[in-house]
Amino acid sequence: MPEIGDLCEPARARRSGGRQARVAMRAAPLSDDMRPVRPGLPGGQYKPLSDASVQQIHSAALDALEQIGLSQAPPSGVKLLTEAGAILGDDGRIRFPRALVEDMLNIAARDITLHARDPRHDLHLTGTNVHYGTAGAAVHIVDPVTNEYRESTAQDLYDAARLVDNLDNIHFYQRTMVCRDVVDNREMDLNTLYGCLAGTTKHVGTSFSDPSHVADCFEMLHMVAGGEEHWLKRPFVSNSNCFVVPPMKFAEESCITMEDCIRRGMPMLLLSAGQAGATAPAPIALTIVQAVAECLAGVVYVNAIKPGAPAIFGTWPFVSDLRTGAMSGGSAEQALLTAGCAQMHRFYGLPGGAASGISDSKLPDMQAGWEQGITNALAGLAGLNMCYEAVGMHASLLGFCLESLVLGDDLLGQTMRLVRGIDVTPDSTSIQAMKEVCLGGPGHYLGSDQTLKLMQTEYIYPNVGNRMSPKEWNEAGKPLLLDTAIARKNAILAKAGCRVDPEIDAAIRSRFNIYFK
Repeated sequence: MPEIGDLCEPARARRSGGRQARVAMRAAPLSDDMRPVRPGLPGGQYKPLSDASVQQIHSAALDALEQIGLSQAPPSGVKLLTEAGAILGDDGRIRFPRALVEDMLNIAARDITLHARDPRHDLHLTGTNVHYGTAGAAVHIVDPVTNEYRESTAQDLYDAARLVDNLDNIHFYQRTMVCRDVVDNREMDLNTLYGCLAGTTKHVGTSFSDPSHVADCFEMLHMVAGGEEHWLKRPFVSNSNCFVVPPMKFAEESCITMEDCIRRGMPMLLLSAGQAGATAPAPIALTIVQAVAECLAGVVYVNAIKPGAPAIFGTWPFVSDLRTGAMSGGSAEQALLTAGCAQMHRFYGLPGGAASGISDSKLPDMQAGWEQGITNALAGLAGLNMCYEAVGMHASLLGFCLESLVLGDDLLGQTMRLVRGIDVTPDSTSIQAMKEVCLGGPGHYLGSDQTLKLMQTEYIYPNVGNRMSPKEWNEAGKPLLLDTAIARKNAILAKAGCRVDPEIDAAIRSRFNIYFK
């Protein structure tokens, strides 16, 4: 395909340096501040809730905490919460006075940083800064060539982490799948954590299936960090913690895990994952009310353990297809739910996270494209700090596809361009460029200085998406999108090695039973 600058060569004198110099200049990597998209761009342009609606949801959530409360807290949680000012009723439910919730909101951590092992990938969760990444607990790997599903393995999880490490528009890696080849639950938690850390130096999110596994996992973390003191300075792993079982119940073992992790300096994702029409109310607004109430209870809990401990307000409600009761993560209602939750995070001024990018489609096809595009775009435009499950997830979280990570990197680049919006400055609205083209100029902008200057910094281009004309596409052998994604996946995995120092890697493999190579 001709270069933009070359299309107008007959109409103007060749510039100093010629075509090769211009191509080299455009091929050179841009500094982070010059890239058209980058992690942490501010969103917030989209607001599905009016200010009055936000206040109404907040008030209803406080009513729910005062009048309904939550049940099934562990004894340690009952002690922490009641000593903080919550009330244990005769029915065993813990209720939260308004004043207690407001007091804890006042001391809750804001403007937190989720550290990465490579500081270039630190995530600054302030305001409406947007970050996209993975999450989930898929039990299958999707093979888009054979259209088959198979059980996911520790090697698959490690491979996914290595891909994320090399995909610019995926900003963090939270556990994506269950290591089905690891039968022992303790070894599964260890392999899940190490598979993430060995694959990427971006921020990692993980979970623990049993509180008794936390100590061994922190031993591993300290080995990777170079000692406990280095870990405490820059904790580069967060705990994805389903501390509640909707509707309005604490999850005892997860709460015990949360208490331990917070005391060990690990940031917490307070995850409330009700399903509208099943474990959450059917109205979208009331689903948000329940999720907000549950996460506000989590804010009280966290700050009763350690005031100001870093925590993400993880209102993470899902949608049901009410005809069947099955989850529908790629629906328009899911996009609205996530965007509404983002508004509530902003209302409280707390770092927030929710689900976006889930597909109900079984394969990376057109349905997956529109579902992931709609939900990710609305989440980013709503200013969601942490957009989890943004890429790779199929079959309503049951399947994960490595090729979809590669395709999703392109999709998220376009989504982040939407989040960035339109730059309106004196320079970008000056009519000088119009004068130069229209008044005695070539009659087009293809080779203008302004066009060449902005083609890398204001425009983003797909890595695998195809913009050929039909003629060019035919002459190139009619390449298919999936084939290009597979080729890029294979090229990345061929060069991506372990991201842990070889000596530390050897020590970890000697100490723990690691299943992937």
